[in-house]
Amino acid sequence: MTDIGVNLTDPVFRGVHRGTRKHPDDLRHMIERSAAAGVKSMIITGGLAAEFGLYATAGCHPTRSKEFEDYRGGPAAYLDALDKLIHSHLEGKGRAVAIGECGLDYDRLHFADKATQQTHFRSQLSLAKKYRLPLFLHSRAAHPDFVRILTEEGFSKNGGRDLGARGGVVHSFTGTLEEVNELVAMGFHISVNGCGLKTKENMETTKSIPLDRLMLETDAPWCTMTSSHASKTPLASLPASLSALFFPPSCRPEKFQVGQTVKGRNEPCAIGGVAWAIATLREETIEAVSEAAWKNTMELFGLDDLYYHTIVGLLLFKESGSPVKV
Repeated sequence: MTDIGVNLTDPVFRGVHRGTRKHPDDLRHMIERSAAAGVKSMIITGGLAAEFGLYATAGCHPTRSKEFEDYRGGPAAYLDALDKLIHSHLEGKGRAVAIGECGLDYDRLHFADKATQQTHFRSQLSLAKKYRLPLFLHSRAAHPDFVRILTEEGFSKNGGRDLGARGGVVHSFTGTLEEVNELVAMGFHISVNGCGLKTKENMETTKSIPLDRLMLETDAPWCTMTSSHASKTPLASLPASLSALFFPPSCRPEKFQVGQTVKGRNEPCAIGGVAWAIATLREETIEAVSEAAWKNTMELFGLDDLYYHTIVGLLLFKESGSPVKV
């Protein structure tokens, strides 16, 4: 599996919770747990991608779009700086594989009003066309305007590929069945985490996403799967051996123990739980769901290098009978 949405630079992975250090830095332990749970790679927001051999998105979240206005030199200078950042990270370790996270968020207008978000959503769409990179999209309580802007900018058919774009994925999806159908018809993929399995309505919508458009993520450290969520039901059938990998023992931040996860902090290892819940809802195997999401991720983001190393590793494993680092 590949977790397409991880906020790896969040301070909680360094032991800092709400501005206060609660425990030692355990970022590397977290990455080791994810690898043990079958996470081959991650697409992360912001930095650290090169250091850990991962992939990155490059863009401005809608709630931070006021940064365009406040930037020295104004919005044009901000966009130019973003352009240069992308241009300088198109190859090598830590390369940018998507434009974003960009879009609209009308749940948090106190950070940036609608007009500001819409203006700078449009400007980032131009970068997706310029660099032929997929979009990493965010939409909260803004679907009509979100679709309207994508349509006006040429992304209403085949994800804008006819105009030089490369489609994209609407991540952390918690919308309606009608929204799924509209976005899929426009040529976009849909990514799901624990929040997309929170209620029975969420689960019914998630169940409807075509396998050839599905992607998986955790949005760690957010969007945990908890016992109060509707996903508790499909997770009840998770074998103990997999549960130990996807949901290892946890402790409270102030009672931290090396090797344990931290309560309330989501981790990429939990992506297996997302895959299991979706597979159970669809009456599919976890292998079928994981392989479909893997294929979609490789193709959309152009992760040929990851695909090659994974296949070589599997072939060597088949020959030797033991894992081989490639």
